[in-house]
Order: sequence, then structure tokens, then C-alpha cells
Amino acid sequence: MNLTSRTTATAATIFIASALPLMAAEFRAGAARIDITPATNAALPMAGYGSRVEGFKGVHDPLYVRALVVDDGSARAAIVSVDMLTITENFWKRMTQRIEREAGVPSNMILLASTHSHAAPSVRAVKPEFEVRWKPWMVELEDKIVRAVVEAKGLLKPARYGAGTGKAYVNTNRRARMASGAWGLGVNPEGPSDKTVSVIKFESLAGEPIAIFFNYCVHGTVTGPRNYEVSGDLPGAAERHVERQFGGKAVALFTSGTAGDQNAIYGPGNDWGQVAILGRILGEEVVRVASTIRTTPHARIRGAQQTVTCPGRTMTPESKPSEGKISFVDADPVSIRVSLLMVGHLALTGISGEVLTRIGTRVKAESPFAFTTVSTHANGAIGYIPDDASYDQVSYEIWVTRLKPGCAETAITSTLREMMDQM
Repeated sequence: MNLTSRTTATAATIFIASALPLMAAEFRAGAARIDITPATNAALPMAGYGSRVEGFKGVHDPLYVRALVVDDGSARAAIVSVDMLTITENFWKRMTQRIEREAGVPSNMILLASTHSHAAPSVRAVKPEFEVRWKPWMVELEDKIVRAVVEAKGLLKPARYGAGTGKAYVNTNRRARMASGAWGLGVNPEGPSDKTVSVIKFESLAGEPIAIFFNYCVHGTVTGPRNYEVSGDLPGAAERHVERQFGGKAVALFTSGTAGDQNAIYGPGNDWGQVAILGRILGEEVVRVASTIRTTPHARIRGAQQTVTCPGRTMTPESKPSEGKISFVDADPVSIRVSLLMVGHLALTGISGEVLTRIGTRVKAESPFAFTTVSTHANGAIGYIPDDASYDQVSYEIWVTRLKPGCAETAITSTLREMMDQM
């Protein structure tokens, strides 16, 4: 692996799918959706903001797990999108082991991602007194995720697929220069921001919709820390809009692009009208793009996963970010999992962290495949992954990242390129 002199990454291959015939016998696809909304009286702690630990007060809209299984006669893969904040490392291990055992999809061929809704329950108990309420929901959640993949597998049928891209202007860079000269969370319309909406359509040979996969760079933070109602936020609203437009026949799976520095143009706040508006704008673009996609029944499926390890750091206890007093000390190395699923010549990548936009732009630019998506919060979670240039603008994402500068951007991009070159 060739990395720059500043990069100290090490790469360990987990698996690369064995060589398959150039043209598989039959491409099949199946999809399923299962409601994972907790009971209205569960009062689970909410995710995404440290101030909301006492539990949610109600349910505004349902949460779902959505699963897509594809099969080419020789290999099988699954894409799973869950309306929650994040996929922790332990959660990923448990779920992929169960999916492999109970649904027959190899763990290396699974892309398990969260939509990154900040209005979903936490996947951690947060406080010991929440354990009694939190654990039963987690057991139910894990069972339903596995069941969604099993159901999608059971619905496999001969299929066609195709891809396209569009644009949506519902996101903005959030790393803004303040009046004091410091960097903080705000609105920076001049900062890097990828407006691309990537769409993959799966349909039966008769043209009946099966699934719509779409990827976009935006935080699920239209509802902010004052909201105490469970919701899929903007990603969930977009998913439901797409599904309605297809008459409930298609399962719409959203994955977050490199949105570590991307908020919605509205919020964070507590205006449900803004959630609906932005969800509709994004959903309408997905539907428009899907209507233009030409599909083919020919696909070969391949998959690979690797880990790259970069030097770690942590902020010192005496640091006071609000006063601009920040210092770091060395910490344990950090392992980042990068994933690749190939459906024909479509490259679906995954990164186990909250990635800033420039890394996604670089991955796409260096990919040998014309259609490449980058799903974050996928197959694990190691926190924020800034690009090298962003370290010079010290804001929240830079305070809390566990990574030293000079490694992750090049390590991720180079490793994914090498994985693609082997496909």
C-alpha cells in the first residue's frame, strides 16, 4: 500500500470476494421494511445531543429498518439502512454475525448503515437507570434488523437495476467563521458541499419497483436538541416520500454521504414543517432521477472490507475549546473499516465514521468507476474523520476527532482505490 510520507496507516484485509465469472447466471433482488419505533411510553434516552438524557416524550413519525438483498447466482450481498444515529462497533459485530448465520449473507458482503437521525433513541443506555428500559428495545431492534434481511432474501426475484445522479440544495457546510475569528457550528454557504443525489433503482423484469437506494450528504438534524419526539428527521421524511410516490411498492433506503460538516439548510430547531419540506425536496429529486434510469438484468456482485489504522490523539483535560485553548496528547491508534460492494460497475463504498465532505469528493474523483457512492456511519463508528485541510480550521469536529491529521484521508482513499482495482 503506497501512502504519503506523513501517513502512518496500516491496512489489514478482512476479505475480498473470490473471482466470479464475468457474467452471472441471474441477477435477483428483494427488499423489506420493518417498523422499529419504540413504544410511546418507553421513554428511552435520545441520541445526538448530550442534553437529552432523560428520555423521549412521544413519537412524531415511525422509524424503520430497510433491507435490500441482491444475488447474482454466485454471490449475495445486503444493504441495510436503519433510522438511528449510529452503528457502533459492537452493534455491527453482533448484527453481521447474526445476519450471516440466519440470513446466509456473508458478513463481508453486508453494508449496514444508519441514517444518522438525531431524533432517534440512543443505542447506548447513557445512564445505569435507563438500562431496564433500553435493553428490551435493543433486543427487539436487533431481532427486527435480522428479520428484515431474512424477509428481503425471501423476496428475491429476477430483477433489473440502474443508476443515476441529480442535485438537491437542502444541505450546507456548517463549519463557519465566527465574529471572534474562531470556527464553530453555523452556516457557511461558501464551504465545501456536495449537492449530488445518487440513486440506484431496482425493479422486476416486468418493471415493478423493488427498491430505491439513495445517498446524500446531510445531517439528520432539522430537529434539534429541544425536540423530544422520536423521528427519522430529514432522512426518514425523504425515505417515506419516495415510498409514497412509488405507491408503497418500493423500499427506499437512504444512506448518509460524507456529511460530517453538512447540516440541512433549516435547523437545528423544532419545526416539523421544515422537516417535511426538506424531505419532500430531496425525495422529489430521488423520484425524478429514478424516472430517468435505464435498467439492465446483468450484474456481477463482488465485495471487500479492509481496516486502516491511523495514529490517535485526545484533547487534554485542561483544554477549553470555548476559549480557544486546545491541546492534544497522543492516544491509542484508531482503526477505520472501509467497505466496498460492487453491483455490476456500480461502486458502493462504506466508511465506519462521520466523514467530512472533501474525503467523499476525493474518493469519487479517484474511483475508476463512473458511479461511486460513499456511505458513512457504515459498518461501525469511530467518530469524526476530518480531511487534512480541515484541521487548520479548529471547530467542533476537530476538537472531538480521535485521529491525528495526515493519515485518514489518504489511507481511506488509497485503500478504497486498491480494493476497486482488484475487482
